[in-house]
Amino acid sequence: MVNPEISAFLQERIDANDFPSAVYLVAEGGRICYQDALGYAVLEAKPFRATNDTVFDLASVTKVLVTGLIAARLIERRQLSLDDDLAKLLPKIVGSDRSAITIRQLLTHTSGLIGWVPLYLLVDHPSKIVEAVLMTDRSYPNRSVIYSDPGFILLGKIIERLTERTLDSLFHEEIGGPLDLAFNPLRDILLTSIAASENGNQHERRVCEELGFLRAVPPEQADRYFRSDLIWGEVHDGNAYFMGGVAGHAGLFGTAEAVLKIAQQFLPGYTSLLKAGTCELFTTNFTPGMNEHRSFGFQLASSPDSTAGQLMSPQSFGHLGFTGTSLWIDPVKERVFILLTNRTHNHTPPFVNINSVRRRFHDLAIAALDQN
Repeated sequence: MVNPEISAFLQERIDANDFPSAVYLVAEGGRICYQDALGYAVLEAKPFRATNDTVFDLASVTKVLVTGLIAARLIERRQLSLDDDLAKLLPKIVGSDRSAITIRQLLTHTSGLIGWVPLYLLVDHPSKIVEAVLMTDRSYPNRSVIYSDPGFILLGKIIERLTERTLDSLFHEEIGGPLDLAFNPLRDILLTSIAASENGNQHERRVCEELGFLRAVPPEQADRYFRSDLIWGEVHDGNAYFMGGVAGHAGLFGTAEAVLKIAQQFLPGYTSLLKAGTCELFTTNFTPGMNEHRSFGFQLASSPDSTAGQLMSPQSFGHLGFTGTSLWIDPVKERVFILLTNRTHNHTPPFVNINSVRRRFHDLAIAALDQN
C-alpha cells in the first residue's frame, strides 16, 4: 500500500524542513491504493511519530467537509437556496449594503467580503460574531474571487440559525459521528494521537501587527488574544478558537481515512448523503472568467495556479488548509488525494509554502495509478 516514490519525495521535504510530518492517502474507485505516514507528529514536547491514525487539524478543509456538505443537504431539503440572500436569512441584523449577499456568493467567495480579519479583536464575545463579520470591509461583489474566512463563518452561522442546532452537533449527528471526525477532539481521544501545530499564535499576531489591529489594544491586554503555549489538540485558527473551536471555516480534526469517508460523499457513484445530481454542484464553474474557478465550496483544477498538478482532470475539485492539509477529488477517474501535514509545527513564521509539494504529490500519485 506504500508507494515508494511518494514516500521518498515526502521524506525529502521533511528532511528539507518543509514540515515535520506527512500522512498521505490515495484512493480510486472507493479503494485505498496508496497510504503512508512519515516523520514526527510532535517534536516540541515528547516526540511522537506520525501514523496512519494520526489526527490533524484540518483547518480550512472544514469549509467543504462540514459547511459545504451541510449546505448541499439543506439545499436538497429546500431549507436553503443558492439565491437566498441575507435580507431573507438575517432580516433583523443585516444592513442595506450587505442585504443582497447570497448563499451562492458565500460558497464561491464572490460576496466581496474581506479575506481575513481578527474578529476576536473587534468584539468581546462570540455571540457577536455575525455582527462583526457584517462590519468588515467589502469590495465589489461578483467581480472577482476573494477567498474569505468571514464569508464561511457567516455561512456557518446561517446554517445554525436555519437548523436551530450548533454546527458541531449537526455535523456529528448527520455526518461525522460514525466517521471519526470531530470538533474539539480532546473530548474523545488522546493528545498523543494528534499532530501538534504552532507554538502560540505568532503568525496571527505578526499579521495583526502589520495590519494595525493591535494599535487600539493596550499592550498589557494583547497577550489575552494570542496563545503562547504549544497549540496541540485545539484549533490553530484564532477566530475558530475564539468561537470555542467550532466554526464554519475551521475547527474540524480527523485522520486521512476519515477525510476519505467524507470525500466519497462528493462523488455521485459513492455518496450516501446526497443525491447523485447534487454532486454536479461540485464540478460546476460558478465563476467563469474570474481570477479563480470556483464551484460549490471548492476550487476547480482548471483554476490558474491550482495545486491539482499537471495530470488531474480539469473537472477535479479541491481545498487546502492553512495548517498544511489538502484534499483533491477527481470525479472523472473517481480518485481522491489526501495530504495531511503540520507545517506550522516546530517552525517560526513565515511558514513554508508547500503548494509545489502538493502539485508534485498529485503528479506522482496519478502517474502511479495510471501505470497500474
